[in-house]
Amino acid sequence: MTPLKSGTVDLVILAALHEQPRYGLELADHIGTRSGGLFELSEGSLYPALLRLSKAGLIEGEWQPTPGGGSPRKVYRLTDAGGQELARRRAEWERLQVAVNALLLRRGVRA
Repeated sequence: MTPLKSGTVDLVILAALHEQPRYGLELADHIGTRSGGLFELSEGSLYPALLRLSKAGLIEGEWQPTPGGGSPRKVYRLTDAGGQELARRRAEWERLQVAVNALLLRRGVRA
C-alpha cells in the first residue's frame, strides 16, 4: 500500500520532472528509488496522473525513439506553468510540515 494521495502524487511527479524529463516507467522507478521504496506508483495511478497534469498544462509529453531501437517512449517534461505550480505546492507542503511538526513536537507555529 502506498501512502500517496492524489495531490501528493502530482507533487512528486512535478518535482521529479523538475529535475529532468522522464518517460513513465522511468518516472515511477525514480520516485520509488528516491523515496526508499515508500512511494511505489502503479501504472494505474501513474498514467491517470500524467494525463491529468498534461490536461492542466503543467507537463507535456513528446514521443521519442528508444535508444537501441524498440518502440518510442513518451517523455514528459515540466512546462513553465508546471514550474510555477510546483513552487506553489512546495510552499504549501512546507507550511503543512511546519503545522504538523508543531503538533507532533508540541511547539506553537509562528506566523
